[in-house]
Amino acid sequence: MSLNRREMLRLGACGATAAIISTAASSSVLPSLLAQPAASDPLAPLPAQPQPQVLTPSAPAGIDPQLFAKAKAALDQHRIYPRDTIGIVDFSKPSSEPRFFVVDMASGNVESHLVCHGRGSDPAHSGYLERFSNDFGSYASSNGAYTTGDYYQGKYGLSLRVDGLDWSNSNADARAIVIHNAWYAEPEMLQQHGQLGRSEGCFAMPKASQYQVMRKLAGGRMIYADKLA
Repeated sequence: MSLNRREMLRLGACGATAAIISTAASSSVLPSLLAQPAASDPLAPLPAQPQPQVLTPSAPAGIDPQLFAKAKAALDQHRIYPRDTIGIVDFSKPSSEPRFFVVDMASGNVESHLVCHGRGSDPAHSGYLERFSNDFGSYASSNGAYTTGDYYQGKYGLSLRVDGLDWSNSNADARAIVIHNAWYAEPEMLQQHGQLGRSEGCFAMPKASQYQVMRKLAGGRMIYADKLA
């Protein structure tokens, strides 16, 4: 069968139109195929949000204003990028009170958790932190700014490493100071003894709290720990 020039041009135009339609269909289908979400990891660090501004100039409820101001200054001093959420530990409070605060820096919302201090910081086991130390073998808590590191499986199961950023906690990684759960940090200890047990300098927490804290502070976010009184 022979085709004249007009018929060939008409068929060519139809083919081009079909190609355009096919390309458009592929363009609409491929992104939806490529954008299928991966299985959610409940402990994957939350993605860092754009640097927020705290809506209120004062400290969120329950946090010492001076301690909050020192934590905010540490964010800038150490040029920490993920600053949507930070942890603040007020070691002025006894271990019987929630004193590990997870702060949403955009909304000012705060979650409070129990946390132990090191036995070298409280030799008499009074429930109050008496001193800080950065020394090896001190078994004490250290004050200053930290950033969160990697997850690992340790003595107490899944734990989160932290890096000390100040002269007062620069040995944190070498001393194996981490966030972990522990039986002596569970609320039942308060019912039996009126205070939590003591760690060897780690941020030991109830298991339920530990997972919430790790989820929100993993990924290089800051923890600031200190005692002002």
